[in-house]
Amino acid sequence: MTEDEVLAEFRAAGALLEGHFILSSGLRSPVFLQKMFVFQDPKRTEHLCRALAKKAEARFGKIDVVVSPAVGGIVPGYETARHLNAKAIFVEREEGRFQLRRGFTIPDDAKVLIVEDIITTGLSSRECIELISSLTKNLVGEACLIDRSGGKVELGIPYVALATLDIPTYPADQLPTELASILPIKPGSRALKG
Repeated sequence: MTEDEVLAEFRAAGALLEGHFILSSGLRSPVFLQKMFVFQDPKRTEHLCRALAKKAEARFGKIDVVVSPAVGGIVPGYETARHLNAKAIFVEREEGRFQLRRGFTIPDDAKVLIVEDIITTGLSSRECIELISSLTKNLVGEACLIDRSGGKVELGIPYVALATLDIPTYPADQLPTELASILPIKPGSRALKG
């Protein structure tokens, strides 16, 4: 699947939004990728995650367990795991930190892949990586649908993305004039209480 095909799926789902957005990182952006518009369509989600599984398997080999950060990573994590013939589990925030809950465990010999939806600063990914690395020595890498950092994000582990975009982000006090003139909205999920 090419990057243009990935973006076409987001456009067709109405998930490529323009305006003034407050990202879950706190940064501001003129573009927001509303992945939940993609994930509400099982066929579109299956198509993207099958391609992500294929790319991840080509890079990392056989995967036994897929771990995703809640909330945004649960759907693509599950669907990617399905195509990898792997188990799908997720981490949730408890007292502000990611934890494995609900009785989820990682077998000692399992090869583990983290699957994310969209990476901007990599904060959620790094927090997930820190936890999973403390539980297993077999974390092989990460896979995401879209890397909106333009390939600049540092995760500390190898990763693959179906599409890499260079979408600008700005601190709230350094907005360009055209963005500052638009009322911001915060569509992300990080502030959800666990």
